Amino acid sequence: MRHEDIWRAIDALAAEHGLTPSGLARKAGLDPTTFNRSKREQGGKPRWPSTESLAKVLDAVGAPLEAFTALVTGSAPMPRRGAAAASRRIPLIGLAQAGSDAYFDDAGYPVGGSWDEIELPNINDPHAYALEISGDSMEPVYRDGDIVIASPAAPTRRGDRVVVRTVAGEVMAKELVRRSARRIELASLNPAFPGRSLDVNEVAWMARIIWASQ
Repeated sequence: MRHEDIWRAIDALAAEHGLTPSGLARKAGLDPTTFNRSKREQGGKPRWPSTESLAKVLDAVGAPLEAFTALVTGSAPMPRRGAAAASRRIPLIGLAQAGSDAYFDDAGYPVGGSWDEIELPNINDPHAYALEISGDSMEPVYRDGDIVIASPAAPTRRGDRVVVRTVAGEVMAKELVRRSARRIELASLNPAFPGRSLDVNEVAWMARIIWASQ
């Protein structure tokens, strides 16, 4: 377990709940500067967050320890002993492939026989599909190799994470900021990348992300 993995997991936990690291600390009743980057080292040596601080933030956002461990390791949490393992096979492609017309119909539903498959937790939408993230443009929320499940039938609202495909064939995972009769405003999950403002006529379809394998 590496120092940078712990802090990246804290950043990701904050982002998953629409918070900055300072906002996460404040929500947990901690000093707002507890998770600031300037406090992640002391005297040139790595500073580790206390177990008390971690316990407070997990309690504040209602996340189990397994979820935080999954963010640290980058793998899906193991099911709890005795828990039902309901699952089904879901079509899977890489996010980079999703711009091809061969994989989706005009409404954004998966079609064709070129999809791979993956067994994941049962999803109510029979048209749900999985995308494998590539690159670092969605860190710290989604990292290279993470799997996200998108549901074309799920309603979207402000604050949802969504997969958007433009008429030109560009595919992106963003956060929905605002949707009007004329425009769709999207925020980047990685603050190092810009958001997007699209005319509704530029958008072929949009599907809500309902599950991730982190």
